[in-house]
Amino acid sequence: MSTTMTAHQLILKQRAELLAVLCGGGSAEPLDCVLDLLLACEVLVWEDYLSIRVAEKPLCSNVRQLLDMVYDKGEDACSLLLAAMSQVLPEEQKAGLCFGKECAVVGKDRPDTATLTLLADRPVLVRKLRDNIDGALNALLTTGCFTIKDCDAVQLPVYTPSQQVRKLLDQVRFKGETAAKALLQYLEQTETTRPNPEDKENHLSANCLLYQKKLRSSVAAQSHSLSTYGGTGRFSLDDIYTDGLLEVTDGSGETLTLGLEDVVGPLGTLNEDADTVLVSGEAGSGKSTLLQRLHLLWAREALLTNTFLLFPFSCRKLNAEHRELSLKELLFLHCCWPDRGQDEVFQFILDHPNLALFTFDGLDEFKQGFTDEERHCCPTKQVPIPVLLFNLLQGTLMKGVMKVATSRPQAVGPSLKRYLRKEVLLKGFSPGGIDCFVKKHHSDPAMARRVIESLQANTVLLSLCHIPVFCWIVTKCHQELLGGQDVIPQTITDVYLLVLQHFFQRKSPQSQGVLGKAWLEEHLDTVLKLGQLALEGLETSCYVFSGYELQRNGLKEQDVSLGFLIYCNDLSVTDCKRYEFLHITLQCFFAALYVVLNRNSDRSAVSRLFQSQYRQLSSLSQRCLGHCIDSSVEGVESHVTETPNLQITAQFVSGLLSQRHHNLLLECCPIAVRERKVKQVVKSLSKGMQRHFKSIPRPVEGEKKSMHAMPSFVWLIKCIYEMQDNSIAQETMAKLDVEHLKLTYCNIGPVECTALAYVLKYLRNPVGLQLDNNSVGDVGVEQLLPCLHICHSLYLRNNNISDEGIRKLLEKGMKCESFQKIALFNNNLTDACTQHFALLLKSKQNFLSLRLGNNNITSQGAEQLAEGLSYNQSLEFLGLWGNKIGDSGAEALAAALKNSTTLIWLSLVDNGVGSAGACALAKLISQSKTLEQLWLNKNCISREGVECLIEALKMNSSVKEVWLRGNNLSPEEEEELSKQESRLTF
Repeated sequence: MSTTMTAHQLILKQRAELLAVLCGGGSAEPLDCVLDLLLACEVLVWEDYLSIRVAEKPLCSNVRQLLDMVYDKGEDACSLLLAAMSQVLPEEQKAGLCFGKECAVVGKDRPDTATLTLLADRPVLVRKLRDNIDGALNALLTTGCFTIKDCDAVQLPVYTPSQQVRKLLDQVRFKGETAAKALLQYLEQTETTRPNPEDKENHLSANCLLYQKKLRSSVAAQSHSLSTYGGTGRFSLDDIYTDGLLEVTDGSGETLTLGLEDVVGPLGTLNEDADTVLVSGEAGSGKSTLLQRLHLLWAREALLTNTFLLFPFSCRKLNAEHRELSLKELLFLHCCWPDRGQDEVFQFILDHPNLALFTFDGLDEFKQGFTDEERHCCPTKQVPIPVLLFNLLQGTLMKGVMKVATSRPQAVGPSLKRYLRKEVLLKGFSPGGIDCFVKKHHSDPAMARRVIESLQANTVLLSLCHIPVFCWIVTKCHQELLGGQDVIPQTITDVYLLVLQHFFQRKSPQSQGVLGKAWLEEHLDTVLKLGQLALEGLETSCYVFSGYELQRNGLKEQDVSLGFLIYCNDLSVTDCKRYEFLHITLQCFFAALYVVLNRNSDRSAVSRLFQSQYRQLSSLSQRCLGHCIDSSVEGVESHVTETPNLQITAQFVSGLLSQRHHNLLLECCPIAVRERKVKQVVKSLSKGMQRHFKSIPRPVEGEKKSMHAMPSFVWLIKCIYEMQDNSIAQETMAKLDVEHLKLTYCNIGPVECTALAYVLKYLRNPVGLQLDNNSVGDVGVEQLLPCLHICHSLYLRNNNISDEGIRKLLEKGMKCESFQKIALFNNNLTDACTQHFALLLKSKQNFLSLRLGNNNITSQGAEQLAEGLSYNQSLEFLGLWGNKIGDSGAEALAAALKNSTTLIWLSLVDNGVGSAGACALAKLISQSKTLEQLWLNKNCISREGVECLIEALKMNSSVKEVWLRGNNLSPEEEEELSKQESRLTF
């Protein structure tokens, strides 16, 4: 689109696209950020803002109101709106949009009053107050500007932290000049007490400033290129980096979404006294790349501006450090050596720990498990690296230095978790992130579009691409993918065989790099040598290899040049070249190839790989899975080795032994050997499942028999899926007899959903499937559809699901006789989903429970639901806690439910319901013969509405409780009204 068009024309031309990007995620945050900026630059006045930001209206209506209003204000206003949107929207959403020429905001005089200052500085205040909301409220309470009720109105759980700040600013402005001055004074005090690195610089010596400059330069040089998936072409991190989904759970159990800048910020802090932030995520989820981005932005002074010195460490490189080191030596030898004044620089670090940040990438790759047995607090004493690292993480050494460590979730045990400030979960790419990554990877838009279209046509492959390393592989191997493969990739093993074929094809001497059908056999010698190196590395928790180790395994220059191994930039003082696999998952894949294809391997190697506990021999002479020997054998070290890496290896072994790859392995592995290994895998999977089934406790009387699955259960399911053998899945599930399967907080993403559906569809009897607090998303929902017929209940709270995912789910659910209950609390649902629920309620007269709490449903959505409810005579439980249905929504629901002969429980907590809505619900109470509980806490009901409810309760003895806490009633009114009706709870 031409940038010569006026801003007026751009808004008119792109109206549909601008509306879509501001409403796309169902969250009002992008709109709110744009409104903040427009208030600050006086495009909007306060009355404009109030007319746009109407809570009772759908988000899309508010956005249309904004576009109309700004369009009418003229060209300058339109230019500033486009500039605000460009500033607010993430890169992937700006693709294809034009924001016109850059426009500078004309400098204005500072406002005369504090209330006007709140408007002028609103974007900055939202950012500053987001992590200090409690302190601000306390200050306003202390000065008498706020009451407890005002504070409660701000801190409603339905609001995000940013929304709470905006609610606070709105309340303060309403209270007047005194409250505004009190808030600004509080902020001024917190700013003056906060350490300012710029002030520090005035007192820093030249040596410290020189060292900071050198450290920034060193970190920038290391972070400039994306090294995680390097080796076959270097990418600038700026060109290829794509944000992943970052989440943290706060003290109340609510899940918060974070930005990169929040990783080391206070948001989500659970232990104020701890210094270590853990970023956890599955293999390939982008942990190393996230840290690399953090490093680069610090080096450019674009992030972490309060951090004077940043020291990055790689745990896999620390593994190779066998010397005893002091803290001083660790910092200077492994990060950056001061050219002069080493003692002075180190003393500065000791004196100002709050100005330093240490990062440790790959804590799960460290050889020794965390222990807090050996205390060490002297920064100049030399000790083994593990002792040094563990005392840094727990704060015994260098208390006050912020530490950020990355690891896979199950690799960090409770002994370390008690020293964590918070744990941030990295959940890989969103669907928009996948598109963004592919577009960044391919400079040719047509090719990028073809790759994206091929992914959308194969949802199994799309589900894999939520994990960044898989997305990179698919993008890298796009020619093989688009070239019409005989077998469309369905499993992780398929994808890694694709990358194996791609790398061999790239180096093939044949014309145009075409490989024959026996391409694996042709390269078997190289595969086995790389596989042996990979497996020996896993046995010893070794991920960095010397040239001698490569030579010992028979690897030559032509083997290394294939690209599976890349040169490792070792920062320690050594002249020895070191190498590592492109990615840890690729090392696991080659180890699996060795286990499957090596004809001379130990016959029990496969079965030992699937054991739940792994031990490592102190002797390195054991060639194949020596760590699997029973711990009772003498000479075995006591620590547990890398279970997550061995589990990935076991998955690959399962996939390689599937019938899908029989022809490929036919000439590489004798049929008899292959069949023996297949039987070993099947037997191991069966035994593993049986152990889980035997651990299911007997149900308590009156409760359903349930199984709370552990992450290892999910791993076994994924291994079964990799084998792609229906008979194995069927036989396994035939032995599971439960009514409820609980898989909460198990890092279930789209990949795991695919595997679960593949196996669970063979259950004999319907179950309740509980997947709360995972990363299912819309793609994961689609992957679950094959097993929906066997689910009588589906619990998907807090899973980042939108209207589109629900549409597909309900289309299938209407055809499933057993499907009777669904819970979708805390997702991204809007009014667009309610028409699908209405259709479900009309068509399924055995549907029992619908819970849609804490979403973005307004009165319009409630009215659509009501249409379906008026035809339904089966629903018993309806929960709409924490939405925005208002009085009109409550009235519509009450009218639709008045003839219900089944409704038992109704929750409209925190929905902006006033007395008009309460009076409508009173009619429902007076007519219902089944309703037992009505929840109306945190609404706007006054005495008039409560009196209507009391009159209705006089005509209905079956209602047991009506909850009314947090409404517009004085304590005296609550006491008086509760005496009139004991079933009211205030």
